Formats: sequence, structure tokens, C-alpha cells
Amino acid sequence: MQAWLEEQRSQTLRDRYSAQHNAFGVLRLMMACGVVIAHAGPIGFGEANLGTTLFAGQSDIGTMCLYGFFLISGFLITDSALRSSLPQYIRARLLRVFPGLWVCLVVTAFAIAPLVALHENGSLNGFWGHPEGPFEYVTTNLFASMEQFPISGLLADTPYGQIFGGPSAFDGSLWTLRYDLAFYGLIGILLMTSVLRRSPRVILLLTGVCYALVLRDFVTGPTLTSRPPQHGAIGPFPMIGAFAVDWTLMLGFLFLLGVAARLYAHRIPINGTLAGLAAAVLVISLWRGGFFAVGLPTFAYLVLFAAVTLPKKLSRVSRRHDYTYGIYIYGFPVQQVIALLGGAQFGMTVYILLSLLGSLLFAVPSWHLVERPALRLKTESVRAGSGAAADTDQVEQLAETVPTADPGRLSPTERHG
Repeated sequence: MQAWLEEQRSQTLRDRYSAQHNAFGVLRLMMACGVVIAHAGPIGFGEANLGTTLFAGQSDIGTMCLYGFFLISGFLITDSALRSSLPQYIRARLLRVFPGLWVCLVVTAFAIAPLVALHENGSLNGFWGHPEGPFEYVTTNLFASMEQFPISGLLADTPYGQIFGGPSAFDGSLWTLRYDLAFYGLIGILLMTSVLRRSPRVILLLTGVCYALVLRDFVTGPTLTSRPPQHGAIGPFPMIGAFAVDWTLMLGFLFLLGVAARLYAHRIPINGTLAGLAAAVLVISLWRGGFFAVGLPTFAYLVLFAAVTLPKKLSRVSRRHDYTYGIYIYGFPVQQVIALLGGAQFGMTVYILLSLLGSLLFAVPSWHLVERPALRLKTESVRAGSGAAADTDQVEQLAETVPTADPGRLSPTERHG
């Protein structure tokens, strides 16, 4: 027994992590579903994201999932980058994000939106030539800037549209894609300059600076449950748009925590006692306040702990068929359409079930017809470059984040009401 206890104390994240056997896939799938569940409040009923009251207004279910996605992304993207050349890394990231996004934009603009127009107006008069029409929607958002959310003035009478008092977003969840790409770019720069491999302390410094800024906002806040203030925007930059300072700080902190966890996996202990303490701190901070000071790091530890300690059989989830990204990019428009058709009249539970099933109906073909073929191109590139079969496809396909739109704290480009 003593030997077993000593072994448990000495185990680190590096000891427990395996690229082939981990629970990142099932965690991401649960988080994707959590985003859809959280969005049921604003999209279906014109209310706050589910969990806002439970977490004393500091966060909600969807935003917690968002934090988890950026943490996991930082960890897995770094793991992939350490085993890739810069061209391989760039190719992999582009193939993972853009094919699915482009097809989603086209499906939304030229399949879903016309049906919505027919339902709302009885015809397509004025739909194609609208200043914010379907063609503009696709071309404006082609590089994930998401500078245009509505299409042809539609969805104004849905619960989500009533929040803004006008046309509402067809796919509000896509607003964080620019943050994904920006952080991927940061890793690319660190890879190109060899900082990622040779100077990991730079990552610790960046993470520490982000945490210090988070603590500054917390200390200067009026209450223990105050959310970080909005500090304006960074940019806009060509093609990818502007970045809200508060979201850049929060999401960047979680992403960098994931990067640091991968680089210093040999220094991070993994044991049940620490996980229990982290869970207690997290629950208390969400209930009584202080989440942004102590809850975020403990939440990050719990996600990583779960990823390497859950049963190995869970590693099969999303390994061959990963529908997480598809649920993300199609969940929001599906929920808007269900709300438009009156699906919310059957209550929250039925609305959530319809939303999950509808999202899956789009996610399945998205994976089999678009995402997986793109991933095969990525894997072929890696194999061609290395001359041997690689398992990066299984790791990298799990590395994208799923954002959530929070009606209470919208990025500048979401404010279209």
C-alpha cells in the first residue's frame, strides 16, 4: 500500500498522458453539447445562458465549456507542433479549420437562410440583393473574421433577435474562430523561432503576465463575483477583424495554460488529493465568488486530470468519428431555426433534445464529407514529409475549440442589434 501511495504521489502529467489513450475526445464532445445546452436559454427563450444564476453571474455552462476548449486546444496544438515542421503545422491548422467553416458558411447562406426567408416573408423578394445578403455573408466571413452575423434582415422575431431588437445572428458561435487562429499563429511564431522547443520559460512568462492581468481586473472589480471589465478592442486587422481585449485576455490565459501544461507536463503532479482540493476550490469560487482569481486555474487542473485519469476505453470516443467541430459550427443555426418554428413551446428539455439531434444531423455529414477528407490530406502531408506513418491525425483532429456566444458579454462584432 505504501509503495502504491508513493507511486501515486510521484506520477506526473507526462507519466499519465498518452496521445493514443486519453479522454480529450470525450471531454470535447461533452463540452460541445454543453455549448448547445447553454445556448438554449438565449436562443430558445430569450434568457441568459444556462448556468449563469448557478455560478453567481461569473460564468455559465457554455462559457465554462469555452474555457475548457481553449485549454485543451493549447495542450494538443502544442503537442502537435512539437512533432511538426512549420509548414506541416500551418497546413494542418488550415485544413482543420477552413474546409468545415467554408462549407458551413455556404450551407447557412444558401440553404438555411433562404428557407428562413420563405418562412418569414413567404418569398425570396429582397433576399438576394440585400446589403447584408447571403453572398456578402460568405465573402465577408471567408477568413473567419465574422464581421457579418445576420443575413438579409432575418431572424428579428426569434427570442434571440428580440434580445437585440433586430435581425440576429445565424451562427453567433463562430465569433471565437479569429481567436483560435490568432493563438495558432502565436504557436507558429514560437515554433518558427524555436522558442517552443528551446525556451519554454517564455511561455511561463506569457502565462504569468496574462494571469497577473486577470488578477488585476479581479482585485479592482466592485465585488467578488464581478466579471472582467471590457477594455475595448484590438484592431481591426485585415481579414480577421477585431479582438475584444477582455476575451483575448481570458481565452489567451486558458490557451497558454494548456501550452504550459504540455511543455511542463513532467512538473505537474497528477493525484486524487490535488484533484479533490481543486474541485472544492472551484465549487466555492463559483458559489461565493473569486472564480477569476482561483477558479480558472483549478478548473484547468481538473480538465487535465480528467483527460489522463478517466478509463482508457473512453479514448475511443471521437477517435474515428469526431463530430465535435460539426456540432459547434452548426449548433447555433439549428437552434435558431428550431426557435423560429416554435420548438421552444414544448419546454426547455424538449428544445435542448431537438437542438442536440438537429446539430448532430449536420455534424455527421460535415465530418464524413468535409472534415475527415481534409484531415486525410493533412496526414498524407505529414507522412510524405517524414517518410513514415504518423499518428498526428488522431491527436490534431481533437485540437479545435468550440466557442459560445454569451448575450451578456458580446464581442464587438457580435453587437449587431
